[in-house]
Amino acid sequence: MKTGRAIVVGAGLAGLSAAVRLAEAGVAVRVMEAAGQAGGRCRSYHDPQIGLTIDNGNHLVLAGNDAVRRFRDRIGAREPLAGPDHADFRFVDLARDARWTVRINDGALPWWILSRNRRVPDTGVKDYLALAKLLFGATGDCVGDRMGATGILWSRLIDPVLLAILNTPSAKGSAKLTAAVLRESLLRGGRASLPRIAHPGLAAAFIDPALDWLAAQGAEVTLGRRLRAIGMEGDRVAALDWGHGPEAVQEDEIVILAVPPAVAAVLLPGLTVPDAFHAIVNAHFAVPPPADAPSMLGILGGTAQWLFAFFDRISVTVSAADALVDMDREALARRFWDDIQRAYGFSAPMPPWQIVKEKRATFSATPEQDARRPGARTGARNLFLAGDWTQTGLPATMEGAIRSGETAAYMAIDWFRV
Repeated sequence: MKTGRAIVVGAGLAGLSAAVRLAEAGVAVRVMEAAGQAGGRCRSYHDPQIGLTIDNGNHLVLAGNDAVRRFRDRIGAREPLAGPDHADFRFVDLARDARWTVRINDGALPWWILSRNRRVPDTGVKDYLALAKLLFGATGDCVGDRMGATGILWSRLIDPVLLAILNTPSAKGSAKLTAAVLRESLLRGGRASLPRIAHPGLAAAFIDPALDWLAAQGAEVTLGRRLRAIGMEGDRVAALDWGHGPEAVQEDEIVILAVPPAVAAVLLPGLTVPDAFHAIVNAHFAVPPPADAPSMLGILGGTAQWLFAFFDRISVTVSAADALVDMDREALARRFWDDIQRAYGFSAPMPPWQIVKEKRATFSATPEQDARRPGARTGARNLFLAGDWTQTGLPATMEGAIRSGETAAYMAIDWFRV
């Protein structure tokens, strides 16, 4: 491969993934990030209101996420991803005062659906055959087109899980994207479906070791530098404007644009990108969870959807939270705290809290929006795209973001070889 240089615009997971793969291949890398810290939507920060380091969101990965594993292996990430030893998913229905645990067996043969003690209560084996319908059908199908969005199995397992995965009302979500997730997790068995959470946080598990690894390779990471314009010359990017006039892009340089879709659309007029989004609301309460609290608990019949138990805090996540994102923060915190007390079975004054709202957290994972996702390759021969909103074949997930960076980097490496 001829000597090459790369400019990666954006230091979220997609940009860092691209930068790491390029540096590993011997490419001289510069990473430019508009914000004051790396990580994008997967970042940690110290919050003075509760006196703790928290994540901007409770991002879940699965043990079968191969791109996540490759990325962490490359950067030598040592902080483990925490989670149960088996794919046990605990739920509580606050409206019905009911509790259950779905216990998926480790192997790929799904014998767990044959066991009353493992499947959703009041469901039978035939109910689960509907899941197979998600794997086959037209590309433009919604989940609701392939299976009935009703019944006990839907309300107690499928809907809450798909809502979290897609960040889109489940029945309207893309069946193609849902099937892709199922093929990489549930259909590979419980060992691939193990939920994993970054402990103590996203920065320690992903961002900090990536930055340290890049620094050790001589890669340059600059924060607080926003790309304002891209200058084209024929079929190549010839200049980048960071706010002080155009700076030339050399003949042996490639550019990877790993920015949010709205930013990419401004920088590249005519680029088709997703234009519908859904909110995510997270809450953090500065109190240790009960000793017997599971690492993750699904909630039905409340305002909260998922509880995450960290050693120093209890966190809440609500997906597709468009109806909550403009709600008064303290009123929202009190509703979440009421759910927490009922779910864990205790009563206590509300501790210090923080609400984190992301109005445009991810693109709406519908068939229509999925069709608007561009690939990594652009009309410019030295410009590639990365981000969970590009055509990764997955919804907007950490796995998809890392995979998009890998894809862009591999295309760039091929370009250098020409």
